[in-house]
Formats: sequence, C-alpha cells, structure tokens
Amino acid sequence: MSRLNRTERPYDVVLFGATGFVGALTAEYLAAHAPADLRWAIAGRDEAKLHALRERLPGGAEPGVLQADVSDPAAVRRIAEHARVVASTVGPYVRYGEELVAACADTGTDYLDLTGEPEFVDLMYVRHDARARETGARLVHACGFDSVPHDLGAYFTVRQLPEGVPLTVDGYVTADAAISGGTLASALNQIARGRQMLAAARDRARHEPRLVGRRASAPTGAPRFAREVGAWALPLPTIDAQIVQRSAKALERYGPDFRYRHYAAVRRLPVALGGVATVGAAAVAAQLPPVRRWLSDRLRPGDGPSAEKRAKSWFRLRFVGEGGGRRVFTEVSGGDPGYGETAKMFAEAALSLAFDDLPPTAGQVTTAAAMGDALTERLRAAGITFRVAAAF
Repeated sequence: MSRLNRTERPYDVVLFGATGFVGALTAEYLAAHAPADLRWAIAGRDEAKLHALRERLPGGAEPGVLQADVSDPAAVRRIAEHARVVASTVGPYVRYGEELVAACADTGTDYLDLTGEPEFVDLMYVRHDARARETGARLVHACGFDSVPHDLGAYFTVRQLPEGVPLTVDGYVTADAAISGGTLASALNQIARGRQMLAAARDRARHEPRLVGRRASAPTGAPRFAREVGAWALPLPTIDAQIVQRSAKALERYGPDFRYRHYAAVRRLPVALGGVATVGAAAVAAQLPPVRRWLSDRLRPGDGPSAEKRAKSWFRLRFVGEGGGRRVFTEVSGGDPGYGETAKMFAEAALSLAFDDLPPTAGQVTTAAAMGDALTERLRAAGITFRVAAAF
C-alpha cells in the first residue's frame, strides 16, 4: 500500500490533465468503477472545463476539482502535496511533464503517466530517481498501452517458465485502432528529437548502476517471417522493449540471462512493406518544423476517435517464451488499445498504487516491478485477457 497514510493527504488519487481526450476517459472509468471510498480529484488548468467534466461523469460522481497549470511550479506542487497518487495525462511530457515529476519525487507522492517518450523517461531517471528513493515515491512511467500489456505480458510469460535459467521472450503486436491529437503531437515531437533522445539515453547509462551477476537485454530484432505466429515480424522502435528490459533488471525472476525482442506482426508482406515506408517518410517529414506543424494540425490535441470507432478497435499481443527446456505461447488481448483500454490500465494502475499490498519499491520503477501480480489481476477482472495459449 502507498507509504502515505490515508489521513496524511486529502486525496488518494488526483487525475491531472483530466479534460484532455484520454484524461476524460480515465475520469469516466474511475467514476464508474472505482471503490466507493476512493477520495479523488480531477485537475487541470481550466477550472470551468473541470467542472463541466464533473457534471457529466456517470453515477453522480463528485470528485474534487483542483486548478493548476504546468507552468506554475507552486500550483503543481500543491497538487502533489494533496495526493497519495498523481496520475498525469499532460503531454508531450518532455515539454510539460517534469515539474510534476519533480514535485512528486520531492513530496513522496506516487506518480504515474502515459508517456511513450524514451527521452523523458531517461531524463526523469537522471534528475529525480535519487530524490524519489529518499522520499519513498514511486515514479511509474508508460502506464497505458505504452507499455502495460507488453511489460505485464512479458512478466506473465516469464512466470510460466522455469526459474534460475536463461530465458528468451519475443513479443508480437497486432492492433486495429486510431490515434488522438495528443498522441500524434507526442509522436511527432519524439521523432523530431532523435539527437536529444540519444543524448538522454547515454546520460542515463552513465548514472544507472550496472547489473551484477545477471544479464537483461532487449536487442533490435531483424525483420523476418515468424512461423511461430504466422506473420511478418517487423521490429518496433517503441519504448516497450526498454520497459521490459528494465523490469528484467529489477526482478530476479527473469533469470540469470534474459533477452526480449519486440515486433509488430503483419500477415501480408505488401502491408508490412507499406508500413515501413510510411514510418520512414513520417520520420523524415517530422524533422522539418513547418511539415511537423502541418501534420500536427491534421488532428488537434483533445480530438480523438469516435466512440463507434473505439468500440470496433482491438489489440492482441502474442508472446513466445523459452527456457529450461520449456516453450510457452501466451496472449494478452483487449479492446481499443489507445484510449478505452489505456484509460482502464491507467486508472487501475493508480488504484493499485493507492490500495494494493505491493512489494517495497521506490524511485523510477516499471509496472511489473511495482505492481506485477496485483495489476495483472486487476486488469483481468476488468476484462483484459492474460492467457497461456500453449506450452511444450
């Protein structure tokens, strides 16, 4: 359970950025599914929008309303001081996120976000991990589709394999979904910051303690036809593999020598080749500020797929794990990955930090290291599937 006694802070959970697209979905999920005794608040810069959101929440929910702008350090610190857990949807995080991370680290408040930005995660480790360890704060990044199902899916797969032996896990992602304006802005911003991202990774490597007596790696695999899933496997340059690797470094259950590779699974070769070409073109275009602004204007922050589109969206992650003479096929699957299920993962992660009996951790930690079994069971109860498809 959170190190903070419930009497020490007025709120168990504060949702910061609640009026954004994913923020509003998360607020709606909390209103519909949180325990009756949850003390929570919605927060953001526009008080009128916050009150309007509260008025339309299901079940007559009446969370507190806290006004704060990310550009106001004093207001951001008040948010951290009022909560046991702060959940932030305000991105791009590398631009807007650090003030809140710093405040939570300094006040011993647990923090989680939805970032998929490796640069931000690495910068926050270098600047705020040590202070969070001193105060007991848990800083948990990537608590949505980036990277909960990948991280917990790899963790679930490892738990089906023998202990104390070298293990390998390959993850294959298939999804049908649309993106929001906020996600597009974050992605374009991240693509345009390749040099900064590399510099942040190198700086983290200088500060991070080396793993002694064990290995955990996440190499970039080569494109190939993966017979085990019957699809073309394309390496995914997302943050997910880094998160899985950090979980493996933190937890001895991953064995003495662990390797993870992360792929998109595409059944038809022409579709695979078209996807590679599209990503490459976007990466080039994002380097040019006028083009990047034009692309970002196609979908403004706050905009996102309709309820009808989200209802038809889905994701499926398949994992192939091997070690100690055993081979397992596992699967994690659910509905709309980017929004409906992300809101569910995000809200349940916040509730897990606030209420579950969790292992003792502090500083920058992953979902598997901080919440592992507890969050997996929460998500199963909420309708996300974790299953063993086959074992040999």
